[in-house]
Amino acid sequence: MTSYSNFGVVGGGAWGTALAQLLAAEGAPVRLWAREADVVAAINADHRNPPFLPDAALSPSLTATGDLADLAACDALLVVVPVPFLRAVLAELPASDAPLILCSKGMEAGSFAFPIDMARELAPGRPHAVLSGPTFAHEVAAGLPTAITLAADDAALAAGISQALARPHFRPYASTDVIGAEIGGAIKNILAIACGIVDGAGLGLNARAALISRGFAEMTRFGLVRGAAAETLAGLAGLGDLVLTCTSANSRNFALGQGLGRGEAAATLMADRRTVAEGAFSAPVVAAAARADGIEMPITDAVARLVAGETRVAEAVQALLSRPLRTEGR
Repeated sequence: MTSYSNFGVVGGGAWGTALAQLLAAEGAPVRLWAREADVVAAINADHRNPPFLPDAALSPSLTATGDLADLAACDALLVVVPVPFLRAVLAELPASDAPLILCSKGMEAGSFAFPIDMARELAPGRPHAVLSGPTFAHEVAAGLPTAITLAADDAALAAGISQALARPHFRPYASTDVIGAEIGGAIKNILAIACGIVDGAGLGLNARAALISRGFAEMTRFGLVRGAAAETLAGLAGLGDLVLTCTSANSRNFALGQGLGRGEAAATLMADRRTVAEGAFSAPVVAAAARADGIEMPITDAVARLVAGETRVAEAVQALLSRPLRTEGR
């Protein structure tokens, strides 16, 4: 089993910074790439990332750079770039045979590609893995207990990376179901927006519980058609992440939904490009992919239309409630 000890992190947002801090907390050197010059400067000078993770005191062994070439010597890279920008960054990575651990969640417009698909296309000579599960960045950075899925096609690779990432408070569970981990991570963000809408519109806890349950049914339908394992979707990367992001305003996706539920415009809520609610980008893509595959996903479709400004919350709710009755499990 290969050992990994010299980690690099590609992406200086909240999740990328939290993962870098996790790996550097005990004094191990970790190199983080960020596109934003102010983020690089603040991490190196003050051991802080004010724009994205302001409350975390970062280890001095965590250093930042704006040059991807500085990560060439790393023996594993965690790639934590929002999906709409991921392809461009992957194309810029220095040549290496070090594994790429994809930590972004979503589906690319047009190609219907998940992060792992883009990595396989743009870096075919490297091993690939997916990290996904119920995580809030600020809790991981603070050292609070966390369990997560690490998936790779090769079981030995999954086990080796899991062992390298594991910390007393951070427990990766190895899996070979890459597609299940990707699907759970993408769809839970969409459903978190829906749950935020329920909360913002004052529709009650009954409605939110029903939406989580029926949303999980959508995730399962989509996942099984695309080859995911049911146990992955019912595990940390699916149901676990779904429960976390659908029940807390700490989720950017839930917070976006709250604003929509209060009647605020999606364009206004998404104007801050430094704060990315991945579900807003994923919803129309997953909805289109589901239609192409003949998969019924009414909640996902409703979120896509709400984010696009094509319908109002009351209309979307009424459309969902007036659907024909059916047996559970469908």
